[in-house]
Amino acid sequence: MIALRGVHKSFGREHVLRGIDLEVRSGEILALLGPNGAGKTTIINILSTLVAPDSGSAAIGGLDVVQQRAAVKHLISLTGQSAAVDEILTGEENLRMMARLSGMTRAESSIRSRHLLERFELVESAGKRVRTYSGGMRRRLDLAISLLLTPPVVFLDEPTTGLDTRSRQELWDVIRSLAAGGTTILLTTQYLEEADQLADRIAVLDHGRVVAEGTPAELKSRVGGEMVVLHGATGETIREIPTDGSVAGLRSALDALDPTAAVSLRRPSLDDVFLSVTATENRPTTDLVSSKG
Repeated sequence: MIALRGVHKSFGREHVLRGIDLEVRSGEILALLGPNGAGKTTIINILSTLVAPDSGSAAIGGLDVVQQRAAVKHLISLTGQSAAVDEILTGEENLRMMARLSGMTRAESSIRSRHLLERFELVESAGKRVRTYSGGMRRRLDLAISLLLTPPVVFLDEPTTGLDTRSRQELWDVIRSLAAGGTTILLTTQYLEEADQLADRIAVLDHGRVVAEGTPAELKSRVGGEMVVLHGATGETIREIPTDGSVAGLRSALDALDPTAAVSLRRPSLDDVFLSVTATENRPTTDLVSSKG
């Protein structure tokens, strides 16, 4: 459903994408994971026809995003990093207005708006002005607006940025339901846990390149087996030693520790994957949000 081949993109002297090859199958959720500046949003902008690649090709449903731009627009929907809703209008008025602008009749816009309000659990707040909505409610309304015409492909550019834990998990449920209904989703995120929870596959970007790709389980398996964790007197993590998961590997890791130390085992996480596949020595640690908090 989505295909990129050898895509390059520069802005001035900054080479943002350096030969991106990606595919997303129909009904799949692919998460683009990477720090700020890795090229995630640029990929979304190219696929949504907002920016043209300098070289290479990008296609949606077999249609070239440059040569067949108008046709591609009928197949996609984009939800950006901030909710694009009118705060003065009510939730239902926002939906009806956008439905009418999309070409629906008055009756069609009313029926479709009510359906989406129910689907996104916004019926009780449908008559309230959007300025009174919580961040999570705004994001759900924004996503509902993007689905007025039920496009087969949805781009979500860091959709849960700034949301609290409850709102983030509510939006995750919505995204899962979209994929279950056959919608193809390309998701960018800085949240490691979000990629782990939602994605069928993950592509890790670093300096404009795909440095790792696979299912969450496949990526974690590349790191190795269990991690032996050494804990301090108050339970804090002092040291972690990777093992290959074998008895010999565990014994070797334990032999390197104080026999009186408190230890535990944990499986590899996406944190470990990211650190193993990217050049982190010159990168601030705040670029990605760890699943550990």
